[in-house]
Amino acid sequence: MIIGAVKDIFSGESRIPMTPQGTARLVKKGATLLIEDSLGTALHYTNDDYIQAGARIVSRDEVLKTADMILRVRKPAAEDINKIKSGAIHISFLDPFNEKDLINSLAQQGVSAVSLEMIPRTTIAQKMDALSSQANLAGYVAVVLASERITKILPMMMTPAGTISPSRVFIIGAGVAGLQAIATAKRLGARVEAFDTRPVVKEQVQSLGAKFIEIDLGETGQTKDGYAKALTPEQLAKQREGMAKVCGYSDIVITTAQIFGRKAPIIVTKDMIARMKPGSIVVDLAIETGGNVEGAELNKEVIINGVNVIGLGNLPSHVAVNASDMLTANFANFIEHFWNKDSNSFHLAQEDEIIKGCLITHGGKIVNEKLK
Repeated sequence: MIIGAVKDIFSGESRIPMTPQGTARLVKKGATLLIEDSLGTALHYTNDDYIQAGARIVSRDEVLKTADMILRVRKPAAEDINKIKSGAIHISFLDPFNEKDLINSLAQQGVSAVSLEMIPRTTIAQKMDALSSQANLAGYVAVVLASERITKILPMMMTPAGTISPSRVFIIGAGVAGLQAIATAKRLGARVEAFDTRPVVKEQVQSLGAKFIEIDLGETGQTKDGYAKALTPEQLAKQREGMAKVCGYSDIVITTAQIFGRKAPIIVTKDMIARMKPGSIVVDLAIETGGNVEGAELNKEVIINGVNVIGLGNLPSHVAVNASDMLTANFANFIEHFWNKDSNSFHLAQEDEIIKGCLITHGGKIVNEKLK
């Protein structure tokens, strides 16, 4: 089986889908690896590194036209889709609920498209969960960005001139990104508080040394995949009211609230920002899906009432080496899980629950039940 990896042309994307280490792993399984020329240059991987791992270095067009399976980080451009052979498998982040034309194009081309976002959050699929692996890094980067920009130190410090109080960090949303943000802020010595609509995560927040903020919203919960359920307008209003007080005395606020397949909810309003101290920092981790912070702008930092609101997208690319290592492992784990030893090829097991969850198009049509 021929597996190909291509670069992303998306501006600011530094991650790659396959490292030399991952290449050697798949070659050992019996796959033929085609790597686009200079795929790893930005991360200091040379073509020779891939050749030594057992791959062939070819042009982008050759990968797209000849590979039985194509790996990339982000969704493909229309011109790339037209070059993929019918029956090939394409694996990447696809944002399928918001990319109707893209999904239709993949179906019309006869491509079996797998969306990384749609891999089920089950125990057996955990090692393939690229959405979680990248969110983990985004949570870390959010704290680092905020700590660079704030004009205070994060830890308490005893000095000859007196004691410096620790900075106060408020994390909204205790999913994968939020929990990593909590852990990172605690490691840097900050006083950390967190809120989530799912009471079930309270214990996880406290285990990391943070205080869990409790706001009575009535009936809330999470989906079977572990995502927070959407709140009613009344619940959102009550949530904002409860969080406004915490935001008011926080030095750093990081929002991570996203609803899978839908626009992110506005959690922090301009009125709430107005109650924060000038010089405070807000990081909106949901900015690429619409944003949690009123007034935040994608890929920009804006000052609102003296507060720096950071809306930078694609935070995992700030640590692209680690992000690419994790993506490579996610890809390799997915491929190996469905690898047929007898035929030395990937078996698209449509009856399997993992494939059912993440396979979007196949045989010229949309096959994913959620998407349909």
